[in-house]
Amino acid sequence: MGHDTVEKPNLSFGRAGEPVRGTPYARYARLDELHSLQHPLSEAPAELSFIVTTQVMELLFGLLRHEWTLAQRALRADDLPGALAALRRGTHVQDVLTESWDLLATMTPQEFNSFRSVFGEASGFQSSAFLHLEFLLGNKNAALLRMYDDSPAALAELTEVLRSPGLYDDALALLARRGLELPDTVSERRHQSDAAVAAAWRRVYAEDGYAELRPLAEALLDVAERVTRWRHRHLMAVKRAMGAKPGSGGSSGLSWLRRSAEQDVFPELWEIRDGM
Repeated sequence: MGHDTVEKPNLSFGRAGEPVRGTPYARYARLDELHSLQHPLSEAPAELSFIVTTQVMELLFGLLRHEWTLAQRALRADDLPGALAALRRGTHVQDVLTESWDLLATMTPQEFNSFRSVFGEASGFQSSAFLHLEFLLGNKNAALLRMYDDSPAALAELTEVLRSPGLYDDALALLARRGLELPDTVSERRHQSDAAVAAAWRRVYAEDGYAELRPLAEALLDVAERVTRWRHRHLMAVKRAMGAKPGSGGSSGLSWLRRSAEQDVFPELWEIRDGM
């Protein structure tokens, strides 16, 4: 007779005589804390989905910030492969972020209205983690920092990001170190299309001496395209659930989201395609 070769998982943890609370998995992932953070304020069945989706997105914002920060460090160190690897990992995070809207995609106006009143003025627009990403993308607006006057840690962090080079700035600085003529793009304002930046990217695509920089251009476009996809899914989710009513945070709602979705990230990389 053959022996049973199926491996069985270990079902006992810790040393004999020592108390162990929960499984190693639960302790490592801090599951008790994680699953204690959902507190609906109404009896509406759809509110839990709304809370979980919001919290999942916040976690993914943090993960994406981690990858983009690693990409920035690699760019500053002239480590192009390292930067490309971090940007690639980040695009997978962006894909999951976009797909997260599926959890709310079929919410009806009646379902949303059944709990909308309980969160008052709360709005995703107020997310410091989301604004951090926007600043890294070059979508800077110092006026928005007023939201965090009562949150010193968030205010200090976002002020630093506002004043520092963003992801695109670091990519352009690498191009400059490789011999391309570029202006200083670091600013506390939203990045606007610049003819000199567009000219540099054209040379990257047209001249063989800069061929190694083309994967960076394409990786940045992967990031930019996914930002637009996420914004469009946000727009459609809001349009379906609440139509053109004003946003809970005081924005114009649908029209504000539409304008955001129409703004290209890293605009020069899109513009040069007209002449390629």
